[in-house]
Amino acid sequence: MTHPTDTAKSDELSKEEFCARFKARMLERAGVDRFDNGESIADYADDTAPTYWETDWQRAEGPEACADADMSYWGE
Repeated sequence: MTHPTDTAKSDELSKEEFCARFKARMLERAGVDRFDNGESIADYADDTAPTYWETDWQRAEGPEACADADMSYWGE
């Protein structure tokens, strides 16, 4: 599903905006607040999003694509 903000140039995003959009995408897609082990998905997103933003090629992919990629490993 494409969001209107998906097309915004990711290299022009501030760290704060990138992280907020990353977190919003994870929470939207997860549909729950916590992992099976009780860990907060919001806290996980807050910890994880900056690592994607700090890597130029990942930041260029955009926050939604990074969140989707991260989530693709969940449950493995």
